[in-house]
This record gives sequence, structure tokens and C-alpha cells, in this order.
Amino acid sequence: MPEIVSLGECMIELFSEQPMEEAESFQRSLAGDSLNILVAAARLGTTTGYITRLGDDPFAGYLLNAWRGEGIDVSQVKVVAGFNAVHFIAQLPGGDREFVYYRKGSAPSTLDPSDLDEAYLASARIVHASGIAQAISDSARRTVLAAVEMASAHGIAVSYDPNYRHQLWGPEDARRAMDELLPHVTYFLPSAPADTEPLFGTSDARRVVDNALSRGVKVVAVKRGEHGATVGTAHEVFEVPAYVPGPVVDTTGAGDAFNGGFLHGLLKGMSPRDAASLGSIAAGLKLRGRGALTSMPSGAEVYAAFDSLT
Repeated sequence: MPEIVSLGECMIELFSEQPMEEAESFQRSLAGDSLNILVAAARLGTTTGYITRLGDDPFAGYLLNAWRGEGIDVSQVKVVAGFNAVHFIAQLPGGDREFVYYRKGSAPSTLDPSDLDEAYLASARIVHASGIAQAISDSARRTVLAAVEMASAHGIAVSYDPNYRHQLWGPEDARRAMDELLPHVTYFLPSAPADTEPLFGTSDARRVVDNALSRGVKVVAVKRGEHGATVGTAHEVFEVPAYVPGPVVDTTGAGDAFNGGFLHGLLKGMSPRDAASLGSIAAGLKLRGRGALTSMPSGAEVYAAFDSLT
């Protein structure tokens, strides 16, 4: 059975290197934080499983084959009538990007607690939850909470990335959703300042670490982009530097790469410090190419860099 099980939404990604109003063609890919973390961990050797709903539109076969191609168990993916979410990304002059989302009412947003197999969740070692999955609909939020409660009841570790998106909801709703999960969370994986400012009112990673630890979280890893990560346990709080092997091409999915590497390391018995270093390397290598998945590094690349630094 899978070691890490994640639930949420995967979208079709259509990318252009020109501004949206000028673009004549888009390149197809796929992305979604709940999926990206599975790919990052799977490429390092962790077994993974995905819980989502898949719309029966013409993209369904593409998505399902892509997930299987990454070795992800799809036995809990439910195919339903409906469409799969799409987001467009276009490059702007100066390196910025613009996004357009078409996701409201998509098949993944209809996730329901009845989609959960408690025995499947109880067989995992980590169940991963995402704030985006909570935000896409009320039923998806209930499903995330139910999955986390099931995992916790069976003594299964829960990881959680709040991944705040202002396009989906406001800070107050996001904080309430976070607060309902935190009592069950083992590994808390926010980003600063993108998550910490709206959810904790601060960009100070150590304050966030202290807050989460005081609420029962066992390990906190605050991702800080080019500044690395701040990691805290009941015994210590420490900094892990960013790994930047070359020019940064695209930051999309870098946080998910860190999460996947970090959780993989913990599952393999690494200390939080070494696991965070592995996650930092995975994130840094991911920065070399465009797209959330196309530039996700292989396990061999990550471990080669890790071995060279230790």
C-alpha cells in the first residue's frame, strides 16, 4: 500500500511564453499541489497514492496515464460526469507570469467524504492535506477534514501545507480551515510570507514555528524561498539554506518539491535536519526548468547532490 496518500485537485496546465493577449498557442501539461508532492516523493522512491475525482472529459485519459506513469496508485480516483479544471499561464516581460483559472464546479471540486476508504487511509504512513483542496469547495473541505480525522484516529501521521491562495478565499476562512486541521497535524509545511502573513499575521518564521509547536504539531518546516527553510521540533529550531545550483527558470512547484523530499526523508528515517536538506535540494533542482512536473528532479539527481554535501 502507498506510504504517502494525498487528496485534492489536479488541473490541466496550458502554458505560453507570450502574454495571454498575444499568445497564439499553448503547451499542455498538468499541475496541482496535491499531485506535485506525490511526484516529488515518488521520484525519490516513496510509494504514493492519490484521492481525487476525475471528470470524464477528453482530458481524463491523459491525466490518468500521467499519474500512472509516475507510479502513483490511482485505485481511489473516482471518474465522474463533469470537466477537469484548467489553468492558463503566460510569461510576461521581465519574467513575471499571469494566470487564468477555470476550475469552479470542476470534478475534483465535488470531492465528498463518501469518496474516502478508511482502510486505505489507515494503511498509509502519511496522509497529506492541502489548503487548496480545502478552498475549492465546501464538500472538498469536509472531505479533507474527514480524511485527516480518519488518519489521526488510526495513528497515521498527517502533513499539511496551507498553500493560501487569495483567488480562492479570504484570510479568515483560510485560518478557520487551518485551525480545524492543526490539532491532527504532525508535519506542518507553510511558506513565508505567502502563507504566514495572511494566516499568522507575520513573516517571522520562528514565530510561526513556536505557534504551531504550541498547538501540538511535531515538526514544522517553514519554506522561505531563496532564504531556505526554518525547521522546528520540540528539541530544536534551525535553519536550512536554500540549494541553488544555477539560474532560476521557474519557481512553480518548488515548495511541493521541498515537501515531497522532506516527507520522503522522514519516512526513510532521516533526522528533520537531513530531511529538510533533501527537500531543499529537490526544490533547488526543480528551479532549473519550467513547469511544476516537467522539471521535477529524479531521485538520482537529488541523492547525488545530497551525498556531495554531506
